[in-house]
Amino acid sequence: MIDRERIVAMARGWIGTPYRHQASCKGAGADCLGLIRGLWRELYGHEPEAMPPYGPDWAEAGGRETFLEAARRHMREVDVAQARPGEVLLFRWRDGAPAKHAALLTTPETIIHAYEGVSVVESPFVPAWRRRVAAAFSFPEVF
Repeated sequence: MIDRERIVAMARGWIGTPYRHQASCKGAGADCLGLIRGLWRELYGHEPEAMPPYGPDWAEAGGRETFLEAARRHMREVDVAQARPGEVLLFRWRDGAPAKHAALLTTPETIIHAYEGVSVVESPFVPAWRRRVAAAFSFPEVF
């Protein structure tokens, strides 16, 4: 079993990593998916599946729930209202749009995510973020 506190501590180790589209390298660059991929590698030693290249508009261009589908293939979905620290949150930028952003819940009031144009940051989990949550997931072997 994997400890939630360990996941949160690992995520905090990514804080300050510059935002880089499609990247997943602690200290060098990561986007929101790259942060989650990097945490997965730290936990399990490998990626869950090969990542195809994706553009900044990938969700809008395809219209499919690609991100949500991949999370469901590899993680355990949990009730958003019951999400706990160490769990992954997926967000929609607007109603009806596919989920396109990811963060790790670190406390009931904070998330860590790769913020475009900035870096990996720990941010307040404010109402504007809360109303955009599409789904929540636990990493395998975390209960």
